[in-house]
Amino acid sequence: MITDPRAFILDNTRLQHPPHAPELILHLADEITPIWRMTEEALGELGLAPPFWAFAWAGGQAIARYLLDHPHEAAGRTCIDFATGSGMVAIAAMKAGALHALGSDIDPFCAAAVEANGLANGVEVAFTERDLLEAAPPKVDLICAGDICYEKPLAERVLAWLQAAHDQGTRVLIGDPGRTYFPKEGLVRLADYQVATTRELEDQEVKRTGVWTFPEQEDRASTGSA
Repeated sequence: MITDPRAFILDNTRLQHPPHAPELILHLADEITPIWRMTEEALGELGLAPPFWAFAWAGGQAIARYLLDHPHEAAGRTCIDFATGSGMVAIAAMKAGALHALGSDIDPFCAAAVEANGLANGVEVAFTERDLLEAAPPKVDLICAGDICYEKPLAERVLAWLQAAHDQGTRVLIGDPGRTYFPKEGLVRLADYQVATTRELEDQEVKRTGVWTFPEQEDRASTGSA
């Protein structure tokens, strides 16, 4: 079992700039880092869940890019980065001037990743491993969620939770590169990016990735996927 998550992260990743948000620097895995070559069996023997925190996923990169290009979305606001992984989006929010950013992830290993990456970027990001879906959305100004539509039951649950957040007045930003269970209608596209990735993670080396939000009540009847 891994007794020092932070040391494990530092030993098995290297500092890199995400391709679509090069203003940031993160402890990430790639083909020359040890964790890249670990099998699922080897990870299990270490007591380590799949290390989603070790990669800059396309949906998160898109939200990070959007926040850095549109700092008014985060400036002076409180923010939650749902399923934060590496903490990339929360860090981008802080770079854009957020008052406070909370990274949320049920993988406790993400706590060390978020702390290390925040330190590398000169910002402080809070972290919780509590499953936020088990309660009503907290009253914050902004909730960001990237790459949440891999599995149908989870996608439906998260989207319903995000809709509830929107309905109570929270700004919601969703980043998605066309995952299987991303809804085909009912959202408003805010931005579209071509995000460089890797064949080890995705089916293409560049993924068209959108940043989306919910329409206002009066616009819902006419909103599609655009």
